Amino acid sequence: MPNNPLAYSRVVDCRNKLEEEESEEPSDVHYTYGDLGEKCFGRIGRCLTEVLIFLSQAGGSVAYLIFIAQNLNSMLPQFMSPDGFIFAILLPMQIALSFVRSLSSLSPFSIFADVCNVLAMAIVIKEDVRLFDHPFADRSAFNGLWAIPFSFGVALFCFEGFSMTLALEASMAERKKFRWVLSQAIVCIMFVYGCFGVCGYLAYGEATKDIITLNLPNSWSSSAVKVGLCIALAFTFPVMMHPIHEIFEARIRSSGCLPKLSHNAVAANWLALHSSRVAVVIVLAVVASSVPAFGSFISFVGSTVCALLAFVLPTAFHLSIVGSSMSLWRRLLDYGFLLFGLVFAGYGMFIAL
Repeated sequence: MPNNPLAYSRVVDCRNKLEEEESEEPSDVHYTYGDLGEKCFGRIGRCLTEVLIFLSQAGGSVAYLIFIAQNLNSMLPQFMSPDGFIFAILLPMQIALSFVRSLSSLSPFSIFADVCNVLAMAIVIKEDVRLFDHPFADRSAFNGLWAIPFSFGVALFCFEGFSMTLALEASMAERKKFRWVLSQAIVCIMFVYGCFGVCGYLAYGEATKDIITLNLPNSWSSSAVKVGLCIALAFTFPVMMHPIHEIFEARIRSSGCLPKLSHNAVAANWLALHSSRVAVVIVLAVVASSVPAFGSFISFVGSTVCALLAFVLPTAFHLSIVGSSMSLWRRLLDYGFLLFGLVFAGYGMFIAL
């Protein structure tokens, strides 16, 4: 299963092993995904891990912009193009929201986004079922071997938040239940996604679009779903950007060059940190306007960056930190995951090139 619970479990095992080896109390130690990379492979490991986290979060953010712009354009095609919506509406809005530094201030919008997602899925499935007319007559359940990597890449993209595993586990009141809760959540989400995809394909067949809401008819209920999703994702976008800003700002602070360039170190730091946020948002908007195909883009990000984050790094960390105390079959299982992730990421890069 894509991004299976075993990968999450390996990251938690690594963190637990390191906590046991620390002289401080375990509650005082808070390892991040980047910390594991540095513990295993030094600064190169941290840099590689943070680059992959940056790329995965950036890929998700770009997908948000494309999704919003395409849906707005489907409702108001005479108003402006998708690129116009990105630069005229979304970019100024996201630049303004990038100055909000507290995630707690944006948390209500995440809840709103979840509600909108549930309503949108319900309405889309309702429309799909209404269109069922001998649904299996002209539908092919298997579209060839080359469709499997594409589908797997899209599935991996849906779990691009893998790097937040340790933060989520540390925030639980009963951390011992994390693996069980996470396994249930992943199984439920995969079931919902699977049903959603099957219903869409049975309803529209080969006419199914990369963004399924674009298949919906022009009705008030469809427009309400699109507007709700666009608003929710627009305000969730800064949450996706938070890890990116943290990585950039940490690098700016650690460089130590700003105080040397200005007598007012506080003002120079403030200007540099906020300028970096604005610059990153602008770059992602440009990338979003340049993506030729939404489905191919998310499959590429999933099959390369997300595959490395979800399969290669967790098993590499696990073998480095816990490997000496594992049985032979568990090490072989880790090597299998590692090889699979490398081959899959290589295939995704080959297809892109």
